Amino acid sequence: MSAENAHQETGLLAEEPSGVQDAVVEAATLEAAILESVPSKAGESAPSEAHADTDSVDTEADAADSLDPDSDPSEADAETDSDPSAAPPTGTMSAERLALKALEHRLLGGDRKLRRREVAAGAGLSLLSARKLWRALGFPNLGDEDVAFTERDQSALNTIVDLVRAGKLTEEAAISVTRAIGQMTDRMVVWQIEALVEDMVHQQGVPDSVARKRLVNELPTLVDALEEMLLYSWRRQLNAGVQRLAVRAEAGLQSSEEGREGDEDDTPLPLARAVGFADLVSYTSLSRRMNEKTLAQLVQRFENKCAEIISVGGGRLVKTVGDEVLYIAETPAAGAEISLALCQAFTEDEILPQARVAMVWGRILSRLGDIYGPTVNLAARLTALADPGTVLVDSMTAAALEQDERFVLLPRPAEDVRGFGEIHPVQLQRGSGHGLVLD
Repeated sequence: MSAENAHQETGLLAEEPSGVQDAVVEAATLEAAILESVPSKAGESAPSEAHADTDSVDTEADAADSLDPDSDPSEADAETDSDPSAAPPTGTMSAERLALKALEHRLLGGDRKLRRREVAAGAGLSLLSARKLWRALGFPNLGDEDVAFTERDQSALNTIVDLVRAGKLTEEAAISVTRAIGQMTDRMVVWQIEALVEDMVHQQGVPDSVARKRLVNELPTLVDALEEMLLYSWRRQLNAGVQRLAVRAEAGLQSSEEGREGDEDDTPLPLARAVGFADLVSYTSLSRRMNEKTLAQLVQRFENKCAEIISVGGGRLVKTVGDEVLYIAETPAAGAEISLALCQAFTEDEILPQARVAMVWGRILSRLGDIYGPTVNLAARLTALADPGTVLVDSMTAAALEQDERFVLLPRPAEDVRGFGEIHPVQLQRGSGHGLVLD
């Protein structure tokens, strides 16, 4: 077998063997005939023995497949109908389930009527190739018999595959881009739902469980607006990313050359950025003494304040991990302004504890929405050395800021830092000017 043939058979664009595709079509046709001729119970579908023949491919991989919890609600209704005291008459659904099914129909663009092999075959892909993309999106495993997909799923699969076939994306890039979409939208949806539930609990005075049920009825009035804002924000963020990529990246590298000898650990890395960490003091002990509501308010207050300050300062919030936030900026001065503003905000806040903050100007690698490299590690080490309510930088960052009157730099004793040896921390303080102005 040639290398080219091997790639065609195992890569993302590998087609389902023709025999399997024929079996899928034949099984679907046979099952349709069976469903038409055999009456079924409410909420149940007639079994199809012919469809079991398509399990010859991916048998081992599918052995652990579990039914999608979002699959056809009629199956759940069938279970509910078994308890006559808690369910509506056989063959009908409660108002709650009707609302849920209507919302699903709207969000998915139609009824679930396709199986995974039918969707894969429709895109000209093997099931294995289609599953690579679905897993990248974060979808659960499904069995061959699960009717879980709509025509919009088919269209989405075709969209990403067409980009690969047109040579605009490599297979690796297509999976990486798809994974980015899946992970970011998953986190976004969870965040939005929790925010809406929390608001309903507060405004309507209902328990969390009641708010979650009511949200199903409220969401249809919000979907279009949320979708519009998502697209708007994505376009704005993409434009900002292009500006950073095409306009300022080279300027950042040139400015980072000053004071460097060319043999630093981060020299091969492509981006020059100010990397900062802000870490709340005594967060662990505080969280142990708080109830669920108070802790949620503290975390939300922390994240909101960080996001606002970093955004106003022209930086980017890379991620939050518990009581710590990681951010970047495009210049040493911008990173310094953000760091001082964060430190001051937490010191003055009547609810949040003080923070330890550190910032390092250096080179990084940006991948998977995160950042990597010695610069990031050094910033994290300096954060642990900072006193509560102070900002530390390293000596090279201090050299890049020393001519700027907005900042005062106070050398501290040398420290032996794991992985870096002896370093010379410098405390950063406010000089002239008022710093970042927050509304």
